[in-house]
Amino acid sequence: MSIVDNAVYRDGQRIASPATLEETYRLLARLRAEDPRCSEPGGHCVLAWVGLHSPSEEELDSLARHFGLHELAMEDVRQAEQRPKLDRYGRTLFTVLRPAVYQDATETVDFGEIHIFTGPDFVITVRRSEHGRVGRVRARVEAEPRLLATGPEAVLYAVLDQTVDDYYPVVQGLENDIDEISDALFSGSGDGLVSQRIYQLTREVSAFHRAVAPLEMELRQFLEELDGAALELRHSLRDVLDHLIFVNNKVEAFQSSLTNALMLDSTQLAARQNEAAIEQNEQMKRISSWAAILFAPSIIGSVYGMNFRFMPELSWVWGYPMALGLMLVTGVVLYVVFKLKRWL
Repeated sequence: MSIVDNAVYRDGQRIASPATLEETYRLLARLRAEDPRCSEPGGHCVLAWVGLHSPSEEELDSLARHFGLHELAMEDVRQAEQRPKLDRYGRTLFTVLRPAVYQDATETVDFGEIHIFTGPDFVITVRRSEHGRVGRVRARVEAEPRLLATGPEAVLYAVLDQTVDDYYPVVQGLENDIDEISDALFSGSGDGLVSQRIYQLTREVSAFHRAVAPLEMELRQFLEELDGAALELRHSLRDVLDHLIFVNNKVEAFQSSLTNALMLDSTQLAARQNEAAIEQNEQMKRISSWAAILFAPSIIGSVYGMNFRFMPELSWVWGYPMALGLMLVTGVVLYVVFKLKRWL
C-alpha cells in the first residue's frame, strides 16, 4: 500500500485512521448520513484526507470512481511532470505544486511534485518524491482544529503555505551562489569553470521560475473566484500570494543577474583572448627580430664558405677582419632598427 497517512476528521478533530481506502469510503458515507450539517450548502461536517506516495493504478482508479475525479486530472497525476496549476472540475479543485529543496552539499536545487484534489468533504494528496513536507502540514493543521474545521480549502491553504515557505531557503541558496559568481568575476579570480557554473545556475533558476511563475498566476485567479464567505481563508491565501510574488520577483532578478554575469564573463574571456593574441604577436616579433639578426652573419659566412677558386677577398690581408666586421655591423644595424620599431 502507498498510503502514507489516512484520516477522517469531524469538526477539525481526527476521529479515525482507516487502514484502507474502502474503510475510508464506508466511514465517510456513514458520517455524512449521521450528521445533518453535511446536507447544508457549504456545510463542513466531516473531512477525509488521504495521503498517498507513488500510488498504484488500482488505488488511483478506486479514488477516481468513488470521488468522481475528472479523467483529465487523473491523466495528469499518472503522467506527472506537470506545471503548477489550479484547475476546477465541478466541485473538485485539482492543484499541482512543485516544491523545491536546495541541496547545500551539491549547491543544486531538487524539485518534487504534489497533486492535490480538494472536494466538498475530502482531500487527496499524491506525491511522487520525498520533496514536499505534507506530513508536517498535516501535523500543523491537526494542531489547529479551528482552521481544519473550515473545510478542505484549509488543507489546500496549508500545503500552499508550506510549499511557498520552503521556497525561501532555495532563494537564499541561489542568491549566495550568484553572489559567489559575481565576486569571482569582479575580483578576477574566476577560472574556466565560471562559465559552466553560470550555465548550471541559469538552468536551475529557469526551472525554479517555471515552478513559481505559473503558480502566482493561478493563485491570483483562484482568489478572484473564491466566494466571499471564506473571508479568513481569503486573507490567508492573500498572504501566501504576497510571499509568492516576493519569491517570483527574486527569481526574475536572479535571471537578470545571471544574464549580466554571462555577458561579463564573455567580455572578460574575449579580453583575455585578445591579450593572449597580443602577447603571442609580441613574442613572434621578438623571435623574428633575433632570427633576422642571426641570419645576416649566416648569409655573409655562407658566401665566404662557398670555396670558389677566384674570390679576391681570400688573398686580401684585411679580408677576414672585414668579413667579421661586416657581420657585426649588419647585426648591430638590424638590432637598432628593430629596437626603434619596438620589436625588441
